[in-house]
Amino acid sequence: MPSSTQRPIIRGQQPSGPGGFTPVDDYSSKPMPVSTATTLPPPVNEQNQVQDRNTQPAQYTPNYGIAPPESEFIPPPQGQFPPPATGNPSPYVLPPGPNSPANPGNYSVSPTGPVLTPGNPDPMGSQPYSGQFADLIVNVKEQQTGRFMFGVGMNSDAGLTAQVILDEYNFDWRRFPRGIDDIIDGGAWRGGGQRLRIEAIPGSQLQRYMVNFTEPYLLDTNVSLNLSGFLYDRRYLDWDEQRLGGRVGLGYRLTPDLSIRSSLRLENVNVSDPRTNTVPQLNEVIGDNSLYSGGITLSHDTRDSAFAPTEGHLLELTFEQAFGSYTYPRGVVDYRRYFLLKERPDGSGRHVLGTSLRTGISGTDTPLYENFFAGGYSTLRGFRFRSATPQVNGVYVGGELSLLGSTEYTFPITADDMLKGVVFCDFGTIEEELEIEWDDFRVAVGTGLRVSIPAMGPAPIALDLAVPIAREQTDRIQNFSFFVGFGR
Repeated sequence: MPSSTQRPIIRGQQPSGPGGFTPVDDYSSKPMPVSTATTLPPPVNEQNQVQDRNTQPAQYTPNYGIAPPESEFIPPPQGQFPPPATGNPSPYVLPPGPNSPANPGNYSVSPTGPVLTPGNPDPMGSQPYSGQFADLIVNVKEQQTGRFMFGVGMNSDAGLTAQVILDEYNFDWRRFPRGIDDIIDGGAWRGGGQRLRIEAIPGSQLQRYMVNFTEPYLLDTNVSLNLSGFLYDRRYLDWDEQRLGGRVGLGYRLTPDLSIRSSLRLENVNVSDPRTNTVPQLNEVIGDNSLYSGGITLSHDTRDSAFAPTEGHLLELTFEQAFGSYTYPRGVVDYRRYFLLKERPDGSGRHVLGTSLRTGISGTDTPLYENFFAGGYSTLRGFRFRSATPQVNGVYVGGELSLLGSTEYTFPITADDMLKGVVFCDFGTIEEELEIEWDDFRVAVGTGLRVSIPAMGPAPIALDLAVPIAREQTDRIQNFSFFVGFGR
């Protein structure tokens, strides 16, 4: 009967099976048995090195296989460390004992290396093989984090606009310049990981000026802070509208895909220059109106990209309570899903099917300037901007209920993906009251192009041709639409 003495486990080796048998023919994983056979002394030119390490020469047997039953384990002298794991493996196992100069860390030898125990909180604190480690010096160069952009744009919803944008992703409001050199070399107000965006967009129908600041880790926590101030001036078909205000928002990421945001909005809304005075909903909002609201949004986002997604989904649930000149609640559900149908082996040439559905409900005291509207590139293609909505005495007044959806298939046309094609179907309705009239449902189908020009930045140019197949008599048709930007 084989001896019941436990076979030693040697650093860097795997334990053998019953009886010392290793079923896999892998000599690197077989333990080196200890035998009472004749011990080979080390070569003469290695004796000094072995003696300097205060160790005994390793014992081994040239016969791999099952250790004889009468094998005995011959330990090294108390407190001495085994020789380094080079050449033939050594059978030495350090027995437990107090710390000594040769065993400062009180190591326990195992197949996976030193074991962390309460009495040995830092097993790697004193390395017996310091020669196996070296310092690693890495030289890095910081990538550019700021952008200054200037351009001219035009789209079917907002007309002709100019753009001046300063965007810094590594802003630090506490790092004031210590001299003119800090400003010249870009060291001032940088390095804090905050984001500052300043934009000015003057145009023929739209003017927008905004300052936005984001602190992703407020007070070194996982809470983000967003502050923004804006001036917005828009000339609609039936009136002019100017908004001056700001927002304060807090966000918290619950999981990598799930986040929650809260916000407080304060605005002064001025409505002027009405096209007619025969619409009561328009007459009562002429002049200055105060708008304050608090809202909360729960977002679940698994998309592979926020700008041009090809896979995943986005689900956002938003509730807002407004007060001020008018008091009303508002709820919005926004769902988008993307399917990657086909791509080239290198990841280019992607065929993507995207679907979206957005519904919103607002209270009965909602003012005209806060109603839901539809029509135009971002909502219902094939219709003029904000014209696919209820109408009163020739004025588009919007509604308290919104239900809008879209299905779009995108495919590559050129090998470099600079030109893509799309086919789509947009559908939905806007209702004055919280009841859907299916006779008012609008549907439009169409096709288009997406043109990416590297000199103009990453945002593609969208050119779409849409034909309404279900509409209302009061709707205004606009078959062609164009836009510069990501998504809708």
